[in-house]
Amino acid sequence: MKYFKLLIGLLLFLGFINSSYSEEVYFVNMQQVLNKSKAGSAAQETLKKHFSSQDKKFKGESAALKNEETQLISQKKSLSPEEYKKKVSALRKKNTDFQTRRRNASNEFVKKKNNARKKLIQAINPILEKYMTDNNIMMIVNEKNVILANSKRDLTQPVIDILNKELKSIKID
Repeated sequence: MKYFKLLIGLLLFLGFINSSYSEEVYFVNMQQVLNKSKAGSAAQETLKKHFSSQDKKFKGESAALKNEETQLISQKKSLSPEEYKKKVSALRKKNTDFQTRRRNASNEFVKKKNNARKKLIQAINPILEKYMTDNNIMMIVNEKNVILANSKRDLTQPVIDILNKELKSIKID
């Protein structure tokens, strides 16, 4: 009987602790915060414009290389074998240089995108910390890690609103 009372008391105590912690856990959809905040959407727009201009330039250059290749193939019979080999090797070198520049541009774009995301997350963290202390919240979890939760625990829109007030834009290097 003594153990039974101790077990009941322990279960009640643990149930009380568990329910008190569950009241202080909220979640945020970080992807939505990054995409829908003014700073995040402005950064995305800037990166998209930069990417599309580079993509257009590379597509034009690719078309020129293909055109040069078809001209070279059509001239194959009129050129001497040495001259043809020389032009083919020059075209291959141009194509290799083009691929390298295109890969470097793509890598640079990814670096800029990751850097902008990192800066935005660094700006969000103090906002979340302040919000947690002001509202006596124990934990904020990313929504992608939540299986099921009450929508009243979603802090996404308040965080976006605060972020829009405090950070209008971020500098993209």
